[in-house]
Parts: sequence; C-alpha cells; structure tokens
Amino acid sequence: MKRKIPETINEEELHKLCKTIKDKNRRLAYLLGFYQCMRISEVTKLKIDNVDKRQKIIRIKQGKGGKDRNIPIAPEVERGLKHLPIKVKIRALQVSFKKSSREVLDKDLHFHCLRHSGATHYLNVKKWNLRQLQIFLGHSDLSTTQIYTHVSPKELMDVMWN
Repeated sequence: MKRKIPETINEEELHKLCKTIKDKNRRLAYLLGFYQCMRISEVTKLKIDNVDKRQKIIRIKQGKGGKDRNIPIAPEVERGLKHLPIKVKIRALQVSFKKSSREVLDKDLHFHCLRHSGATHYLNVKKWNLRQLQIFLGHSDLSTTQIYTHVSPKELMDVMWN
C-alpha cells in the first residue's frame, strides 16, 4: 500500500499560528498536538490528573486502540498545562485549526497534521532515533513510525551545499 507523505508545518509556523490564538485552551491544544504529538481525542480527554509534574510525565489513558502510554512533558508545554482541562470539543478544535491555518499560514491543514509535524520535528530537528519516536507516539509497529522519516527539500539542499 502506498502512503502519502503527511502534511507538516515547522516549529516557526506553529509559533506564528499560536501568536494569533487568543484562547489559551486552543493554543494549549495546538502545542499539545505538536510537541506532545497527541491526537485530538487525547488532547480533549486530557485532565490535570493525567499530568505528573514531579516526574514530568503525561499519562495518556485509552489512546488509539485503547492503549495507555506515558510520555515526557515537553518544556514548551509545561507552563500551559495549568489551563487543563481543554474546554473545547473535538469538532470545534478541528474547525478552529483549519480556519487558523488557512488565514495565518495559507495552508489547508487538519489538526492531525500537528502530530505529524511534531514527529517530524523530533526526528529531523531534535535528532531522535526511530525507536524513541515509536515509543513516544505509541506505535506498536515500527513501520507505522517510518512514515515520518521523510526529508524536507530544505534539508536536502543544506546537505548538498554544505
């Protein structure tokens, strides 16, 4: 089966988008989608009880496939977690993100693109290995994680010319 390369944004585009969002819940939702690579359902179900600030862990309960997983809290979202729970419904977040991405980035994106973007960020910018990313994303099969191994044209240019 052929897979399309997922649509992604970079960290700079995420920040550009977040600067335009006044609602702290929506902004936190976008940050969780990107930096924690969380699915929209995981974001909207997240409660303060799922956050262990001492251990710096988010406990995702009943993620896709009914799986639980523990993921480290990204420094970029740590302060925003005080705004939990996210008081925005799934459909409202989907519509809001799509509208914002069109207006600010001139791109037609879905909320799930944040998860793809975060995964790509961790692989290509933070230089995580594929196994680390697999555990973080909660994939049982490494081949599922491999869709994030695409290289951006800019990265190819940098390698070619440096």
